[in-house]
Amino acid sequence: MILTSEHLIIVPILAPFIVGVLLLFVEDSRRRFKAGVSIFTAATLLFVSIELLKISHADGGRVIVYLLGDWPSPFAINLVLDRLSAMMLVLTSALAIPSLIFSLGRWQKAGLHFNALFMFLLMGLNGAFLTGDLFNLFVFFEVMLAASYGLALHGSGMLRVKAGLHYIAINLTASLLFLIGVSLIYGVTGTLNMADLAIRIPQIIEDNRILLETGIAILGVAFLIKAGMWPLGFWLPTTYTSASAPVAAIFAIMSKVGIYILLRLSLLFYGEEQDGLNGFGSQLLLYGGLITIIFGSIGVLASQSLGRLAGYSVLVSSGTLLAATGLTQIDITASALFYLVSSTLTISAFFMLIELVEKGQNAFTSVLAVTMEAFGESEEEEEDEEIVGVAIPGAIAILGISFAACSILLAGLPPLSGFIAKFAILTAIINPEGLGQGGTISSTSWWFIALLILSGLSALIALVRAGIRTFWAPITALVPRVLLTEIVPVILLLLMALVLTIQAGPIMGFMEATAVSLHNPSAYIEGVLEAPQATSWQAEQDK
Repeated sequence: MILTSEHLIIVPILAPFIVGVLLLFVEDSRRRFKAGVSIFTAATLLFVSIELLKISHADGGRVIVYLLGDWPSPFAINLVLDRLSAMMLVLTSALAIPSLIFSLGRWQKAGLHFNALFMFLLMGLNGAFLTGDLFNLFVFFEVMLAASYGLALHGSGMLRVKAGLHYIAINLTASLLFLIGVSLIYGVTGTLNMADLAIRIPQIIEDNRILLETGIAILGVAFLIKAGMWPLGFWLPTTYTSASAPVAAIFAIMSKVGIYILLRLSLLFYGEEQDGLNGFGSQLLLYGGLITIIFGSIGVLASQSLGRLAGYSVLVSSGTLLAATGLTQIDITASALFYLVSSTLTISAFFMLIELVEKGQNAFTSVLAVTMEAFGESEEEEEDEEIVGVAIPGAIAILGISFAACSILLAGLPPLSGFIAKFAILTAIINPEGLGQGGTISSTSWWFIALLILSGLSALIALVRAGIRTFWAPITALVPRVLLTEIVPVILLLLMALVLTIQAGPIMGFMEATAVSLHNPSAYIEGVLEAPQATSWQAEQDK
């Protein structure tokens, strides 16, 4: 069982890599075949990710290590599976399937190698979530970014190319900072294995401490650029708005890569158990997250288009997660993980929904008021015929319900998962020592509470305003032609959010167990450094 689970870890990296390479050699005219293979691969990844999630959560939590080349730790290029990485794998695959299905409508035909680039993006994302050392994190980071460059430019167009070039320039700068930070850390510690770094960092002598902290700070800036923290995230709304709908939908998780790495490394390198850099950078994450929430909320209110509203919603989500990470409390971390999943699913669905809603706005302002011709009615009617009302076409009804669901989720209104996530965060802040146990709440935490509520209010105001303008404006409109392959992905993502709501208890229990293991990384460190080689495992089996 251990050997099987070890080899299963590499599937989320190897499968999209092999499929992506093979798709490069398939003629672009065979789009249906390429799309079918891509969707099947994404479905396979979802199945494998769910199995890995079960394995990581079994027996009170397990850390499974895959040693590439069978070198011993910490010299091996290792892949590490725990609850957090397994959760991110499931979330990535859950977003990939709807995005690929949505692209069947028209976007996979808008340029070359869409499916191959999508597979390489999945490879980079999964590798970033599984890797156990900083150098290979850089490698997977670059694979992810290289694929995202092509996807951001997919479909061409002046605005998309302009935003895409800005995106490339910013992320190349982030990659340079990443490499500089990694080099400084290696020069001081002599290792890039994350678990080994957690052991060595507290042992660094005082003379080298400044150089180490400089390297970690530079590395952190690279991740904060990807996470979209203010003022480093100025590029994000424009890039996400300009990207095609299925690309923006999968990009919703790319900002969470930076959050994932910051959460992982901050608690592993300088959490409460580490004496050397205890709490290093936590205040920056907290205050930076609060400012990002403010900036994102203002952007949400100021947005005149749904695309930019969605882009600034990504910043609000990132700011909330950064601030929660900076507070370094187990209950807040657990609630933030629940919020991460809920907000990512919602924003991904919202990006795809925006394109469907705006289909009927190319020539008209509204999509609700429907002309008589849309129903095939005669232009001539009897003057004395009483007009009771205007029927709402099925497409408009589905789009309206989906828009309302996204609005409720983004604003954090009951009863859906967005409300549960924010309520859990607020409860963890107000009751830091548990319900009825009292505890002191800092002034910064009160600011976080206020901004969390105000960000939801700003989202509600902006979305209600957009909904009225889009669905209720009494101007003759065109009924959008919505394909089944376009509306089904949106419904799938919203159903996932519904499952998150219904199963909030068990899922929150999983998040709490994940947060406990993150704040107490001894099991992770021991699992990596004591991982047996395949040769030694086989020798024990032969005995």
